[in-house]
Amino acid sequence: MRRVASTTTSEKGEIPLRSRIFADLTPLRTSPDYRRLWCGNTISWMGQQMTALAVSLQVYALTHSTFSVGLVGLCALVPLVVFGLYGGAIADTVDRRTLGLYSAAGATAMSLTLAAAALAGFHRVWLLYGVVAVQAVCFAMNSPARSSMIPRLLPAEQLPAANALNSLTSNLGLMCGPMLGGVIVGLWGYQTAYLIDVVAFSGSLYAMWRLPSMRPDQGEGPRRRASVLDGLRFLATRPNLRMTFFSDLAAMVLAQPRALFPAVAVLWFAGDAKTVGLLVAAPAVGAVLGGLFSGWLGGIRRHGLAILLAVASWGAAVACFGLARQLWLGLFFLAVAGCADTVSMVFRSTMLQAATPDALRGRLQGVFIVVVAGGPRLGDFLAGSAADLTSPATAVIGGGAACVVVVTGLGLARRGFARYDARAPRA
Repeated sequence: MRRVASTTTSEKGEIPLRSRIFADLTPLRTSPDYRRLWCGNTISWMGQQMTALAVSLQVYALTHSTFSVGLVGLCALVPLVVFGLYGGAIADTVDRRTLGLYSAAGATAMSLTLAAAALAGFHRVWLLYGVVAVQAVCFAMNSPARSSMIPRLLPAEQLPAANALNSLTSNLGLMCGPMLGGVIVGLWGYQTAYLIDVVAFSGSLYAMWRLPSMRPDQGEGPRRRASVLDGLRFLATRPNLRMTFFSDLAAMVLAQPRALFPAVAVLWFAGDAKTVGLLVAAPAVGAVLGGLFSGWLGGIRRHGLAILLAVASWGAAVACFGLARQLWLGLFFLAVAGCADTVSMVFRSTMLQAATPDALRGRLQGVFIVVVAGGPRLGDFLAGSAADLTSPATAVIGGGAACVVVVTGLGLARRGFARYDARAPRA
């Protein structure tokens, strides 16, 4: 496929000051296919987050049980972990455009099912759980296909900018989608939120439909079914790619304080549910700001070193949050952590796309989904357990410090990772 020429530099070869400060929009300008894909995903992701909140609200309205609401997350997590790897293998076997189109259509059908049930007055918790599980399967199929397409649509030097734009989509959806969903459900009911999600999915469907065929590049010879084990074997022999996963797990498992927000809101800041909301929102705000002011990321070549520094910054910011006893200061450190997470995500995604052969990109993206979905949940469990055994302060400060120590040890153990150069990507 013909690659779009890069326009990130001026005639003198220097990156414009505006691009160094604000998010680099070059991928949106140079690739119509990527522009449609990004716009469609932005719209549909916002709708999905609205639906996620509406489902949680509806489950609580039917059961008046927070445990039942918690089961919604479990119904989504299990399919994501189970089907994430297989979704990646399928993305390395079939036309990725077709897989993306069908999985987006399946997710649309699930939102339509929710809307139809709400309009008909068919309020059953088991239906909500089942739809959430199928939606997670569709996402596990769609995400590896969509992520694997990006290196085929853009030149390598534009991948950091594209991943920064993708992070902006994700974090804006997480921050604004639930707020819009709450307002819409309050004013017009669950069925309206679900119907808006159906309409929002049309953007993703249109973008996928307009893409050219994107069969994985398996070289010469007959095509064969991609094996999950082949992808894991490839990862086992590629230390730089393994390090991207290990560093993320160090952050998400060891220094994940969100499960403790209800407790610390009361114990540290003498707050209430509104305080918890501020604590939850602060990392997302920092992540959005990190995406908005991400233009400078395109000039970074040492992606491995950038990941190590970003993860260490996350851990240090979380530890500092554990020391803060003024709300504004705690929110500041959480926002810094969210910004560091965006930087880490941009370079981890870029390395995964640039250093992985096209025939294996789907499977490695499947592993990425499993780590991103499972790591924070394991971190919630670890933080909650540590806080029960010691105290919330010890759990938060200790977790942040442990993250810094572990990621430093990883960098010292695998020194080649810090020397990784984007101009000569090596897995």
